[in-house]
Amino acid sequence: MNTFTQKTLLGVMLAGTTALPALADDISWIYCGDSIDPVHEKYIADWEAANEGWTVTPEVVGWAQCQDKATTLAAAGSPAAMAYVGSRTLKEFALSELIVPVPMTEEEQGLYYPHIVDTVTFEGTQWGVPIAFSTKAFYWNKDIFEAAGLDPNTPPATWEEEIAFAKQITENTDFAGYGLSAKTFDNTMHQFLHWVYTNNGQIIDADDNIVMDSPEVLAALQAYQDIVPYSVEGATAYEQNEMRAIFLDGQVGMLQASVGAAMRLADTDINWGVANLPLGPSADGPGTLLITDSLAIFAGSGVEEKAIEFAKFITSPDVQLEYEMSPTAGLTPLRPSARVDQLVEESPFWGPYIEGIAYGGPEPLFTDYKGFQNVMIDMVQSVVTGDAEPAEALSEAAAEIEEYK
Repeated sequence: MNTFTQKTLLGVMLAGTTALPALADDISWIYCGDSIDPVHEKYIADWEAANEGWTVTPEVVGWAQCQDKATTLAAAGSPAAMAYVGSRTLKEFALSELIVPVPMTEEEQGLYYPHIVDTVTFEGTQWGVPIAFSTKAFYWNKDIFEAAGLDPNTPPATWEEEIAFAKQITENTDFAGYGLSAKTFDNTMHQFLHWVYTNNGQIIDADDNIVMDSPEVLAALQAYQDIVPYSVEGATAYEQNEMRAIFLDGQVGMLQASVGAAMRLADTDINWGVANLPLGPSADGPGTLLITDSLAIFAGSGVEEKAIEFAKFITSPDVQLEYEMSPTAGLTPLRPSARVDQLVEESPFWGPYIEGIAYGGPEPLFTDYKGFQNVMIDMVQSVVTGDAEPAEALSEAAAEIEEYK
């Protein structure tokens, strides 16, 4: 085991933690959230009925503690059979030999949208089964556009237009032009990566080379600097959901957000629109960051093979789509289907969330993901606050994340 990685994982162990009950034919599942989704409850029962003698025992753990709970048990040598984890952690778990591979056949891989499988792949092997997927789209307040003298039915198509529109809103109304999130929080990095992937940029390539110090990524960071004067004041105080609340309150003209924003906007009086994320000068087409959460199968439970079987069942196309369409899920579908096509036709706001996938990029996999994330947040914040210029901040960050790959 890599010594640095081992220390990283052991560092999150909590004194006095105990493992889930170990039964020979039981698959223990650390399940993130406040409660089990009814879709999963239904299909757990179906699977148990078809697999006599086997049970699946979910342990519901809140989002803030869920990942640490899975890591703690695994590092202590008493793992759950399966856990819901952010796919960003799979490389760290794999190098620490805490999880087992979950290889996909070419047929299985071909059922997903492009690049989805990349979010769980390290050194050519899949290490988790995607169970949740998020992309972003662009929202604008049509009434604020009109008040600023902009066409309310024409959102910006490029970064250049986005910055110009934000400036016009700020100068001609009492509203902020854009909702920029830069709090010390994981989605500050995610928000920035959406800009990277709408300009054909990369952070780390398929050969594990850091390629972040590039014209494409520099342009994204420069755009951040350029839009700060026309964004909500004090961007470092807000994470994306807090900024979304400001948009829902009708106080900001433009925002990038997940599909959950559309669900919430339906209950407001805001005159809003949704479109593809604006594109940078090097873009080949509509892009977005592709974020997945996955089911990881932990080594040492004694039921690894059966846990893989169940994980693939509970995320199989029909079951997964039913879960994604749950009113409370707010997820982008992982796979194309006739039902997804129908969904886009019935609710056009879904279109941008799907269209951005083809040119999107996966969340980068790092051995020490939190170390990488912190460097990225520091870089963004230094530019947003004016403490550093984009080129300098980018070069320093690119050098610093080398130790975390």
